[in-house]
Amino acid sequence: MLIRSSGRPGNSKSFQFESRFGRECRSRCSDDVVSDAGTKIIRSVKKNATMGSMFWISQSSFWSWLVCRRRCKTPWGKVSWITLLAILAVAAGSPVSSGNSPVDEDDRSLHSRSVVKEPSIATASEDEALRIINIDTKYDWGEPIGDMEFSPTTEEEKKKIEKFDPSKLNYTALRIEIDTQLQEVNKRTAKLLGNYRLPKFLSSVESMFDFDLLVKEIETSIMSSVSCNACKAGVGLLQHYVETGKTRDDIIRAASKLCTSLKIETPRVCFGIIHLMADEVVYVVQKLILTPDEICGFVIGDVCGIPYNPYHEWRVAFPPVAKPPVRPPKPPQEGQPTIKVLHLSDTHFDPDYAEGSNADCGEPLCCRRTSGHAPSLDKAAGLWGDYRKCDTPLRTINSMLENIAYLHPDIDYIIWTGDLPPHDVWNQTRESNLHILEETVQQLVNHFPYTPIFPALGNHESAPVNSFPPPFVGGDYGVGWLYEELNRHWLRWLPADTSPTVLKGGFYSVLVSPGFRIISLNMNYCNNKNWWLLLNSTDPAQELQWFIYELQGAELRGEKVHVLGHIPPGHHDCLKVWSHNYYTIINRFHETITGQFFGHTHMDEFELFFKINTSEAIGVAYLGPAVTSYAGGNPAYRIYTIQGEFEGSDRLVVDHETWIMNLDEANRYGTPRWYRLYSAKRAYNMHSLLPVEWDYLVHRMAQDDALFRQYYRYYWKNSPVKEECDKECKKRLLCDLKSGRSNDRKVTCAKVKERVEAQERTDWKNWIFSGITVTWSGDTKHDRFNLPVWELISELWHLLPYEH
Repeated sequence: MLIRSSGRPGNSKSFQFESRFGRECRSRCSDDVVSDAGTKIIRSVKKNATMGSMFWISQSSFWSWLVCRRRCKTPWGKVSWITLLAILAVAAGSPVSSGNSPVDEDDRSLHSRSVVKEPSIATASEDEALRIINIDTKYDWGEPIGDMEFSPTTEEEKKKIEKFDPSKLNYTALRIEIDTQLQEVNKRTAKLLGNYRLPKFLSSVESMFDFDLLVKEIETSIMSSVSCNACKAGVGLLQHYVETGKTRDDIIRAASKLCTSLKIETPRVCFGIIHLMADEVVYVVQKLILTPDEICGFVIGDVCGIPYNPYHEWRVAFPPVAKPPVRPPKPPQEGQPTIKVLHLSDTHFDPDYAEGSNADCGEPLCCRRTSGHAPSLDKAAGLWGDYRKCDTPLRTINSMLENIAYLHPDIDYIIWTGDLPPHDVWNQTRESNLHILEETVQQLVNHFPYTPIFPALGNHESAPVNSFPPPFVGGDYGVGWLYEELNRHWLRWLPADTSPTVLKGGFYSVLVSPGFRIISLNMNYCNNKNWWLLLNSTDPAQELQWFIYELQGAELRGEKVHVLGHIPPGHHDCLKVWSHNYYTIINRFHETITGQFFGHTHMDEFELFFKINTSEAIGVAYLGPAVTSYAGGNPAYRIYTIQGEFEGSDRLVVDHETWIMNLDEANRYGTPRWYRLYSAKRAYNMHSLLPVEWDYLVHRMAQDDALFRQYYRYYWKNSPVKEECDKECKKRLLCDLKSGRSNDRKVTCAKVKERVEAQERTDWKNWIFSGITVTWSGDTKHDRFNLPVWELISELWHLLPYEH
């Protein structure tokens, strides 16, 4: 951006802004362009601007970034509690004076100490559990994992965050303007009352405003300093409302006025999500004694910088049992008995899906009866689903299950990794989500009446979404209503002795056959969108300590274990401290855990685990593709071939196949066709599916663009609307595959990033040498430059990009 002064420097109105990021965004939508666009202005003018003008400058920087994100066509993400903070953050951009009082450190320590709990085993009383595994503080807590410092990913991001100081925001002035100058919202119709008119401080940026893109960045965890700073501003403003005695209704009124006046969402979505989230968010904020820096660092992760807080850093305890000698992994052999396993994930069944309805309705979920009629044929919802923000109709689910039953009659069991309700998160109730659970269970029972099913809990099953309070939160805020229904339905397939842990925390362990166990974890206790964890993140429901107990028992009995869950432990949505503890557990028991299966991302991918502080791959987590076509993918499921029951079986995955329905073809011709998209071993030319082979595949893709493009097609499930993927996108996706632990990408991604950049340099060199060979073949001097060829090559060589 260019900044021209047409008046006094101290007058914010005197600065006129002219964007020059438009062409750059359209031609090069890289992470760097998007994340840096909104901060270039501040860097160039901060030293010349007075405090009185900095509000307008920082706001304009923010809006310019949003425009850049819009031009890069970043899709809208899932709505959650963060929407409320995002709405409040709109107004919090003016560093005029401090409206906050300092937090007393003694009070904070006292509060933090009051919520810390010692680990225990979920299946037994405290004394019995401690006696069983003989835990004591003298025993090894496990090796530290890499760099345990919590800091922004890069120095550049760190500087951007440090420039923003939420303590200098004038929350009192902002609150008064919101309360007195923004329009009211009709509670019955959720529409604005009176004439539409923004307050003066927001009117200048109204045309550039696109706040839902910031929500998308936070929701998808592809975040920058802008997300961090917006979070801090929103949290600070929310805390100010709470600290000044404002009621829940006052906060709902303020947030609703901001959301509707600024057109962040349609009025009914604004009103619905705010009402649904308000009770929980206000309750948690009232109980916290944490600064915006601490809250946003905890929620967002490394990019925001996580201030040191000893009460949110914890490690699980291991029994005093020596780790057995590690055996070299043996790939499965031809002719060994195998079993066939179906993996279903993220069905997101929408009972209100309506063919011909508006698929481009401007809300988080479309293609519904309430979305209205499509204004044109190209915006009409298809018969079998839609690639836009639409979930799965009943006919598509039935078609899939019928085809699975017909094409794979020899399935031995099903793993089902959660996310059943649709994405209408502003419109959900406990009753509606339980109805979806009931219907989805019945669909599976109808098509697979005699097949064992092992489920895991998704983050969408609760209402509101992502709300999974630990067991110490009871009463109206507790989640027992969901666990009780899950237990009732899951007992169709699980033994009765799983009920205690399902009722306590939504997790269980079951012996499938002699020597083979499945453990299903509730990954919502690592979900950084689960605000209840701010009250106490220390091993919620003692799930990981129970997990260790189960694994230790399995190891002593010679059992092999498969782990199920929803949110992958290496995904950014998983809290860093929880993820790192899980990673330590995998390192200790990687010979016992021979399979890990998750969902959540909707894509076809995997995550690798490495021996701590080495490059030795010791585990792989398979991330099953989604059934829903929400935001771009074809409906899909996965079939695993796994070692069966025989002497010495490790229960390793022998191969996996992804099966899809071509949604575009089904809508065009009216008939769905389910077919095998690929087999992992054949498509990637792998000798086996051992972790070392997957690691080798990642490094092959780093150097082979054709192989990566093949992976990217499978990643999107052969979707015709998949996004373009440039070099930065390639680095990010390959980094995801190497990241079995979250928020530590500067460690986990270093080598693969080096390989991709080395390939880029090789491409440049080959291009230049090829050009020289053609241009100066048979000549020793270049006529124009009058330089020997090798001198020219030397000069060009030094101009090539390289690592400093």
